[in-house]
Amino acid sequence: MYKIVLLICWGFFATGFCNEFDVKKDVNVYAVAEIPTPVLNISDFDFVFGYKDGKSLHFDDSGLIREIEFIAFPETVFQVEDVIRKKDSIIYRVTTSDYPYLTDKGYFIDSRFVKIVNNKPIVRPKILSSREEIIDELMSAEGSIYVWGGNYKDGILQMIFFYPPASAISPSLERQWILKGVDCSGLLYEATNGYTPRNTSLLVDFGVPVKIAGLTSEKIISKLRPLDIMVWKGHVIVVLDQTRTIESRLDYHKQKENKYRGVVIRDLKQVLNEVLSERIPVDNYKDNINGEKQKFVIRRWFNIMNE
Repeated sequence: MYKIVLLICWGFFATGFCNEFDVKKDVNVYAVAEIPTPVLNISDFDFVFGYKDGKSLHFDDSGLIREIEFIAFPETVFQVEDVIRKKDSIIYRVTTSDYPYLTDKGYFIDSRFVKIVNNKPIVRPKILSSREEIIDELMSAEGSIYVWGGNYKDGILQMIFFYPPASAISPSLERQWILKGVDCSGLLYEATNGYTPRNTSLLVDFGVPVKIAGLTSEKIISKLRPLDIMVWKGHVIVVLDQTRTIESRLDYHKQKENKYRGVVIRDLKQVLNEVLSERIPVDNYKDNINGEKQKFVIRRWFNIMNE
């Protein structure tokens, strides 16, 4: 019978020993995140964190690390599908219910972030905080940089230890190396402890619709409540209150003197008018529209069972 031998070394956690597991093909093996765990869509972590010279990150033309999918919170449960041995680490190809998105590339984690268990663990609890606590958490991220796949604004210091740069790097590069920042849906994901979907492809249908089709900005604003989300596939904006929104933007070009990249709090009316100038409000994202403009929806998800 086909077998995979797992050699798990807990060097960083200083346990001082290695464990071997014989994992049969028909036996499930699970990994549980012990610290915030980056999930990549590529198994070559050294290519991403080090690149060609050992002291660079693999950025695309927009300055983003597209290989990052998300940061799994501690206690996230992964099912191990395959084991890939690297020079200085062991990489697992995994799946997890915390990130239920289809992929042809696969999802990968570094074994040093997790512990292996043979019995299926309890799924990570998703406890939703109060509205005020979530808003406070959102606002605490103001000024954080935009990090593709980021949803842990304080970053993961272990990245420097697991993938040390070949020489000294700048403070700004170090922030990116440890994934210190959030993207648009990651901002909300962290503030809700992973209660909300991680990507906008599911956020467009999350909760219940706020009926906005054909309405002016004033009428739309009158319908909004704190933590409603203005969303389309590719971006999400969170309503803080009747006058403000918060979002993590890759770029903001409308006012060159105030070009943003990262988490910003802005005027609700201004934001909505900008969105309406480029997009058509619909009640459900599946609704068809005519013309060249794209669409957007507003979804209400917080405490909807009690309203």
